[in-house]
Amino acid sequence: MNPDEIERYARHLILKDIGGPGQQKLKFAKVLIIGAGGLGAPAALYLAAAGVGTLGLMDDDVVSLSNLQRQVLFGSKDVGEEKTMAAARTLSRINPHIDIITHQRRFEEDCVDLTEKYDLVLDGTDNFASRFVINTVCHQTGTPLVSGAAIGFEGQVACFHSAGGKTPCYRCLVPTLPDEGDTCETVGVIGALTGVIGSMMALEAIKIITGSGDPLYGRLMIFDGLGAAWRVLNLPRDPACPVCGDQPLDKSP
Repeated sequence: MNPDEIERYARHLILKDIGGPGQQKLKFAKVLIIGAGGLGAPAALYLAAAGVGTLGLMDDDVVSLSNLQRQVLFGSKDVGEEKTMAAARTLSRINPHIDIITHQRRFEEDCVDLTEKYDLVLDGTDNFASRFVINTVCHQTGTPLVSGAAIGFEGQVACFHSAGGKTPCYRCLVPTLPDEGDTCETVGVIGALTGVIGSMMALEAIKIITGSGDPLYGRLMIFDGLGAAWRVLNLPRDPACPVCGDQPLDKSP
């Protein structure tokens, strides 16, 4: 690390669970953030600031005025611009020492080769169909996955690394594709909640990369914003899971 990086990451370098070796792991890590929205925005900000060496940003949307209540990567001047490009510009200002790769597209089943280029995936999407595809591809490629969700005043975070039966996968939590039901667009979401959950996703990513602490593998953390309460539930692997269970992999969403 050069002198600027040493000063920039000084508070990490003195942490016994990070230190120089952990910061070097962050510097050489490659993380793909899928969804540059309410969850992906704060996660990207903190991972960029933490010195994750390569950040991939994937989203097919453009910035809209209604995004600005919670998507803190963007400002009024960014409305109408591709989210990945606007986000990359903001993140480059925060930390010029990192590389940012933009993928202005949706995550689809053909993203296996792309996913293999990254060490870790963060899923900040807002629909079950996308989450199912991301989970399946991460299982196929053996890529650790940090998944978050937020609606209204409630959010959740979990981590998965299901290849080889290491942990359950997202389909152990949600076995079949449910009706989308309520969404942030129909019932709303408090902006600060996405900051809480997105920051937790970044924290879990840093723990996984550096080998610090106990990531949320096999556990689901739920946050009730109205009651200011956290709950952590154990999430066992389902032997009948259509993705990571004992039967052949079901590649369908």
